[in-house]
Amino acid sequence: MKTSCRRRVRTSVSLYCSLYFMLTGQAVRAQPGPVDPAEVREVRVTASASRSATFDLVQPASVLQGTALLLQRANTLGETLQHTPGVASSYFGPNASRPVIRGLDGDRVRVLKNGIGLSDAAALSPDHAVANDPITVERIEVLRGPAALLYGGNAVGGVVNVIDNAIASTPIHGVEGVLDLRLTGGGDRERAGAVKLDAGNGRLAIHLDAYTRRTRDLKIKGFQRTEFERTNGVAPPYCRGDEPVGSVCNSSARVEGGTAGGSITWGDGFAGVSIGSVRQAYGTIAEPDVRIKLNSDTLNLAGEVRALGPRIDALKWKFVHTDYRHTEFDLGVPATTFLNKGFEGRLEAQHGQIGRLTGTVGWQRSTARVSALGAEAFIPLSRTHSNAVFVFEEAQWGALKLSGGARAERNRVTSSGGGPLEAEPSSANLGNPRFGNGTSRSFAATSGSLGAHLGLGQGFALAGNLAYTERAPTYAELFANGPHAATAAYEVGDPALGKEKSRALDLALRWKEGAHSFGITVFQNRFRNFVSLQRTVGVVRNSEGVINPADTDGDGLDDATLTDAISTANEMRFVAVPARFRGAELEGRFRLLDSGGRLDLGLRADLTRAVNLANGAPLPRIAPARLALNLDYAQAAWSARLEMLHAVRQVRVPAGESTTPGYTVWNAALTYRFTLGSDAMPLRSMVYLKANNLFNREVRYATSIIREVAPGAGRSLQAGLRVEM
Repeated sequence: MKTSCRRRVRTSVSLYCSLYFMLTGQAVRAQPGPVDPAEVREVRVTASASRSATFDLVQPASVLQGTALLLQRANTLGETLQHTPGVASSYFGPNASRPVIRGLDGDRVRVLKNGIGLSDAAALSPDHAVANDPITVERIEVLRGPAALLYGGNAVGGVVNVIDNAIASTPIHGVEGVLDLRLTGGGDRERAGAVKLDAGNGRLAIHLDAYTRRTRDLKIKGFQRTEFERTNGVAPPYCRGDEPVGSVCNSSARVEGGTAGGSITWGDGFAGVSIGSVRQAYGTIAEPDVRIKLNSDTLNLAGEVRALGPRIDALKWKFVHTDYRHTEFDLGVPATTFLNKGFEGRLEAQHGQIGRLTGTVGWQRSTARVSALGAEAFIPLSRTHSNAVFVFEEAQWGALKLSGGARAERNRVTSSGGGPLEAEPSSANLGNPRFGNGTSRSFAATSGSLGAHLGLGQGFALAGNLAYTERAPTYAELFANGPHAATAAYEVGDPALGKEKSRALDLALRWKEGAHSFGITVFQNRFRNFVSLQRTVGVVRNSEGVINPADTDGDGLDDATLTDAISTANEMRFVAVPARFRGAELEGRFRLLDSGGRLDLGLRADLTRAVNLANGAPLPRIAPARLALNLDYAQAAWSARLEMLHAVRQVRVPAGESTTPGYTVWNAALTYRFTLGSDAMPLRSMVYLKANNLFNREVRYATSIIREVAPGAGRSLQAGLRVEM
């Protein structure tokens, strides 16, 4: 083992040295350290209606970019953002996780790329990866709380916007490039690299990027399954005949992707196009013999024209077409294929000032054709069409800014049938009553919001937002009817479900002075009919939908005579219940030292409580109270971080679900900036070391549906190099 470690170290050193001598033969020059965040103008949040800086937004928002993003970046979007206030991860192992915002996930959190929706199958099932790897992302914006005004009812939880600038919106002169390399010891033993190139002559801009990532089975402390699961679990996920210990079975991955884009820029606008492709193969963890191969191809068009006249300040458009396909292979044999052909388009017009009013009117259209074909086809071939118009207005009176808007949306969801055992898309078993063949539902949804931001003087501000949102149920919530291994259940939808209606209130107090900042937000979101997937007590189905196939004594319950020869699962139904989500978020940064070097203290905390108001029971998979403290030190070309993350024990769970123990994790990072190359062509560079889970604690995420069989990563050490031209 020691020989293997030495070999990996030699390989890493050789790689970096080879890269250095390839780029330059000159001496390394230390580069000034990172710019003080207090001296940088706060970035504007492009996914918000007003595109204001985070401090001036009515809605709580966070932006992750630069070194902070580099050090926080993980393999999935959910893990990258899970330490942002109010955001957790749906964690289905190291390869599949989506952001959970204020206890809401799946279809209630809208994931965008460059301001337009991603069409994949990630919201359908927790074992489905988001079709976008964070390795090439330049910035991530998070809007917490309802954002239905701009993005529809399925943004009732919030919006996550990942930005890669594949279509340049401003002129590029000359050539710019970035090279990223990462090596990890422990954890998932990652080997990853990405390269980005932008070139332009001031009018024509070209973008190219490519990336690759390889990981092995995730290293953990102790057993993969909890003690309770090892003692009482049914059909344990044995790995090659053994109880998994020291690593998470079937969690390795291989990812490749790239994007090519081009745009024409001018003084008052731009227009461009890009094509992107993602190829990913990874294990599903819940099924040791199943691996997923994901392919997603996208075509994007975007542009903006400004200064169109006294009435219209700017006209913006974004369109994307996605062809998504992923196949689940059982022992190498194709078992189930998920397909999604999607389109989304947006037009926005920013009008000139009318009295005190400035604002935006817009139109959005989206279509999706989704199907699951094969052994685990728990959803039918479905078509979803959506059309919407929206308006957002702001008015300023001195230190008081008022905002408001409305959205009208029309959705139609149609089931075209399709049996559970069809092998090819062309052999669709139309007419299967199990999937409500030919059933079509239409929904007219309206949403609105009112907000205010008041400057109180001496760096203080008060912000509040009241929102009403209507969300149309998805094709899965309406028409699901089949076994779903990821949830270990037989899922049943309800074609009679109505619109999900909610009222949300946010109140925030913020303070900023120089390098110091602090903010606290309290929120409540009350649902009249929250669509929840809940277990049906005493009901078990086999893969054909037969209820209680092992009920030999006629008592309506499954018997102890169940054998592995009978493929069964507990029934879970989508039902509408009244629900309430409430909580608080806190974030602060304080300068402790500013002489010779800078020392900052960071503070983050959040708490979410979610209750089924019909019976007073907690809702499932809600993150516990969390606290994070970090010390950041920077001097000259060096910077360092020490971070403590603590989560309390989660005991607020519905009947039949397991609690999760609390945990405390320590992380550390060290960076050094320097310059390679000549003065005529300097290469701004940074090397970094990042240690996660220093004391190798066992971590079980309360938000994970497979927390009993998939812990978080154990101790890991990552080395990275970033070179910018």
